[in-house]
Amino acid sequence: MSSTAAEVGHTADGADLADGDGADRTDWDRADRADWAAQVRRLARQRDAVILAHNYQVPEIQDVADHVGDSLALSRLAAASTARTIVFAGVYFMAETAKILAPDRTVLIPDSRAGCSLADSITAQQVREWKAEHPGAAVVAYVNTTAEVKAESDVCCTSSNAIQIVESLPAGQEVLFLPDQFLGAHVQRATGRRNMRIWLGECHVHAGISPADLRRKAEADTEAELFIHPECGCSTAALWQAGMGDLPAGRTRVLSTGGMLDAARSTRAKAVLVATETGMLHQLRRANPAVRWEPVNPNAVCRFMKMITPATLLRCLRDGVDEVHVDPDVADRARRAVRAMIATGTPSAAGE
Repeated sequence: MSSTAAEVGHTADGADLADGDGADRTDWDRADRADWAAQVRRLARQRDAVILAHNYQVPEIQDVADHVGDSLALSRLAAASTARTIVFAGVYFMAETAKILAPDRTVLIPDSRAGCSLADSITAQQVREWKAEHPGAAVVAYVNTTAEVKAESDVCCTSSNAIQIVESLPAGQEVLFLPDQFLGAHVQRATGRRNMRIWLGECHVHAGISPADLRRKAEADTEAELFIHPECGCSTAALWQAGMGDLPAGRTRVLSTGGMLDAARSTRAKAVLVATETGMLHQLRRANPAVRWEPVNPNAVCRFMKMITPATLLRCLRDGVDEVHVDPDVADRARRAVRAMIATGTPSAAGE
């Protein structure tokens, strides 16, 4: 691939690198990929940039990044980094969180149109109205929220520490949990908390992984373990089915993305069925290549995550776009909610 061809986002034969999911393209050979990766690393050095990639990014972007993980762990790495520029290959709320925790740094996202259906399921105005209906309630916001929503919240949480965060609140205090209804139901079930109200938001990708998908896959692969993200529409049903014996109780686990990676390194199963966005499979296969990793729903692909492409990452580093800004007052209030979470308990690598 020539330098010019790469910088406009095309392979030598004219195929657009922004098309497809990056996993199965045959028109981008090993030499093309190596040339693109070398250019990315060269531009990152020139810009003094650290490249952070979410677990749901396409494999080649995960492979070229300095760090791969969930949004909060990456944001904390960003804050600790000495790099002048942070390039966040993920969706917009994730880059916002990095800016909140590293306000003195330039934060770039390769495509600012990369949104999130879960984060968009609640606005700051809706949070204010909800709080007015429930004076004195504690607002617990999943990190998958906009900066403005975090600013209206008392404490943030990840899917790995949401139970701990809710349990840390006074037993008599009402809790407003937002925005994910499936994670909220998981937390309420685990804590037994009756004075907990849950916003009816969802991630369109995780909500689309159904109990029927899970049961059908499990019946076809009876020895496989099941790794299920708590945002999934099948998570509550899965635990109920495991309790009823319809799914293998000892092999059905509800885990955050980081929790999946921890479990991947220690599992002795020959096969694992994974209920989350399919980009996660790349890290799981790297963590334990002896296991056969299969998606519960192979169509669980986030179109927003996949807006970050090899071409847009190269453009981002070359041109310094798209820069992420957060209003300082909003950032200050949102930072308090994130720090309240950290003070309650250290967010593990398990993250989202």
